[in-house]
Amino acid sequence: MKASVFRALPDFFLGLALVLFPITGALAGDRTERVQNDKVLVVAQTLAPGETLALPDGRAGVLVYLNAGSVEVVPYSAGLSRTNTVKRGEVMFRPSVDEPAAAAVKNAGSTALQLVATTYLGKGGSETWGRAGLAPNYQVLFENQYGRVYDIRVAAGKSEPLHSHHARVVICLSGAELMHEMPDGRKETATLKTGEVAWRPAATHVGHNLGQTDLWVIAIEPK
Repeated sequence: MKASVFRALPDFFLGLALVLFPITGALAGDRTERVQNDKVLVVAQTLAPGETLALPDGRAGVLVYLNAGSVEVVPYSAGLSRTNTVKRGEVMFRPSVDEPAAAAVKNAGSTALQLVATTYLGKGGSETWGRAGLAPNYQVLFENQYGRVYDIRVAAGKSEPLHSHHARVVICLSGAELMHEMPDGRKETATLKTGEVAWRPAATHVGHNLGQTDLWVIAIEPK
């Protein structure tokens, strides 16, 4: 899976920025807040053709695309815009507005583009996590000062060995029926639904996909 990089909206775009409401509250039109805490703000959005992405206060963050389409990246400073084709499940890092080459991002396709935008609310940290704690089947997409982002896929009827997560955002692209075995022997069942976006606390467990569908999740761990 490709991880792309683009820039956050500059200050003059902040008139389009999201208006914050309590968790899960409607924001405006086709924007819905899914998670807000001291680490992240997570919003599900649908961009109509030609619509520019509205972002809160120019902070760094991550976009996860829920369907395929095209995006036009328009530099705020001098430079040519570019149009990128994006795939379902593609992940992009969005640097903060005070970094060089800030840009606006617009739906350049002819159909609506659905995505989940996670904004980091903290300053991050210098610690490097790499693959520490992760199951062998996880794919680290990228890591930087703000957090670690990885792809989780577990086929129907398969299991993962003991592994650990930091507190994280989970964005479910394909849901499944799960069971988690804890180090103390406890077992917990859970259901992740396709399209679900949630905050999960740090955990160590063995994972089992008990259902008939493959699990596919993007995890975003803020530092």
